[in-house]
Amino acid sequence: MNGANQTVMTEFVLLGLHEHHNLQMVLFVLCLGIYSVNVLGNALLIGLNMLDPRLHTPMYFFLSNLALMDISGTSSFVPLMLVNFLETQSTISFPGCALQMYLTLALGTTECVLLAMMACDRYVAICQPLRYSELMNQQTCTWMAVLSWGAGFANSLLHSILTWSLPFCGHNIINHFFCEILAVLKLACGDISLNALILTVASAVVTLPPLLLIILSYVFILTTILRVPSAAGRHKAFSTCSAHLTVVVIYYGTISFMYFKPKELNLDKLIALFYGVVTPSLNPIIYSLRNAELKAATIALLRGDLSRKMSGFPVVL
Repeated sequence: MNGANQTVMTEFVLLGLHEHHNLQMVLFVLCLGIYSVNVLGNALLIGLNMLDPRLHTPMYFFLSNLALMDISGTSSFVPLMLVNFLETQSTISFPGCALQMYLTLALGTTECVLLAMMACDRYVAICQPLRYSELMNQQTCTWMAVLSWGAGFANSLLHSILTWSLPFCGHNIINHFFCEILAVLKLACGDISLNALILTVASAVVTLPPLLLIILSYVFILTTILRVPSAAGRHKAFSTCSAHLTVVVIYYGTISFMYFKPKELNLDKLIALFYGVVTPSLNPIIYSLRNAELKAATIALLRGDLSRKMSGFPVVL
């Protein structure tokens, strides 16, 4: 297509569910409440990890990274989406759309890798307890976190460069709540076969190896737990990783349902909304309900004990 027929794209229209205005009002209330729970709950996790010396361990270091990622991921699109629910026509600028797509894709990939790093931490804690402090030292944990964030943002940068190098010829209606990469690619007037291929390969690379690592870790973890002679010992060992396992099941279960169910456009958008808004808000709830240390730290915070305990304690892993 020649340049005369191409127009400079300055903004996109986010279609969402504008044909169902009443449903959008319901979604506004629900998403606002869930987003508030997400931000407050994950911020509380980060705050407790910083304030309580008992939580200065690798597990809570990774949990704080997960909490920060959940806040950042939802904040990259939910506030604008909430505003758009109240508008008759939802628009987003071209740079804003590019940034939103980059962040949502980067943070989604980061979570996938980070969950695998957390599984490795649980494996070492349960299967190699005598070497836990040696193997999961501060430097190792830092590099594992850097790898998770770096893999996510590098993957997203690749897809962003390939996507925004395509020609866009005037059709600017994105049939989604936010700038999701597949919805954006549908607007391109050039050949997207290379983009689709690389997106498929990259998705497999960043999801399947972490999933395999998680499965292998839990095979060894369960084998070790079953060798514990007492029922109380087995319960205590499993309780240290049950919250992480629950989060993994929800994360991969939602992704699997999105990709393997029959395609229906409005349902796809609602499931993507569930994955992007609801799932991150569940993480602090799951960890709080299944973790005695977090419960104790929360009670200490409410009583005002943490401010007195934190003085004089360095942050160690």
